[in-house]
Amino acid sequence: MTDIRTHLAHGHVIPAHPLALTAARTLDEQHQRALTRYYVAAGAGGIAVGVHTTQFGIRDRKHGLLAPVLALAAESARSALRSGPRPFALVAGVCGDTAQALGEARLAHDLGYGAALVSLGALHGAPEQRLLEHCRAIGEVLPLFGFYLQPAVGGRVLRYEFWRGFAEIPQAVAIKIAPFNRYQTLDVLRAVADSGRTDIALYTGNDDQIVLDLLTPFPPLGESGHAPRIVGGLLGQWAVWTHRAVEMLEETRAARNAASIDASWLARAAALTDANGALFDVRHAFAGCIAGLHEILRRQRLLAGTWCLDPNESLSPGQLDEIDRVLRAYPELTDDAFVAANVDAWLR
Repeated sequence: MTDIRTHLAHGHVIPAHPLALTAARTLDEQHQRALTRYYVAAGAGGIAVGVHTTQFGIRDRKHGLLAPVLALAAESARSALRSGPRPFALVAGVCGDTAQALGEARLAHDLGYGAALVSLGALHGAPEQRLLEHCRAIGEVLPLFGFYLQPAVGGRVLRYEFWRGFAEIPQAVAIKIAPFNRYQTLDVLRAVADSGRTDIALYTGNDDQIVLDLLTPFPPLGESGHAPRIVGGLLGQWAVWTHRAVEMLEETRAARNAASIDASWLARAAALTDANGALFDVRHAFAGCIAGLHEILRRQRLLAGTWCLDPNESLSPGQLDEIDRVLRAYPELTDDAFVAANVDAWLR
């Protein structure tokens, strides 16, 4: 098996995996499998399961879906890869206080997941040293995929010093940088550079800067003189139009390696940001972000509906019009033809 560190270092599209539900809000195994098959067929380098896009409610006892959803995604991915074996990262979202997080990490480990994407939301008021102890404990179970989540949706500001300490944890293999803030993004890049670690893969989660994060040849940062790169993305945005996202990642890599970044990339960056704003419902502080993704997948027949575990979680007023607008404006972002040609097979 390819080492998870080596695989992530290459840079990949890693979709944050949605949750497929029936109208009765029970697990829709047929469409859940179809989604995983889609991501494999689209060329994704992995999937992240049990994260925000999968809905944190899967952990509620009344639903009891964490273990079934993690297991179904892992089994479906392995099955889909049998016809064309290749490295593929199974990343499990790990939440809660240390006791809960360790339990989730052990579950994911036993199911064959290769890394834990660590949510620090449950320790929101804890000192940063406590957060590092929490991460070290999880790292004893699974390799660590750090996560800088923007404060607007439950994250907190994490200083350079935290990320320097995180980079010094031997089990750290990657960081998802998603503060939606250029200063804080640079804090992470500089901290990793100053740590001397060149084996920690940096992934964008900045939905408002996806293309620019991938294109930017960051300068040497800090005392090390190392110029870090953001090599891929772990994104809810990439839960849709995944085949096109894989193509775009390769195009950005080629452009950056050839130092041939022209002005057309700025227009493409703005288009994806505009489309993300509609899907993620920025107008209403991201209230409809999961339902917005579901709406795209519903139109492609990859989901039967836009239902969420919380009946009150749905598209916001005016969000459907915004989605229609960006679909008209940027058809080049979509992968509708690819999905239409394959969805019947994925649903079998």
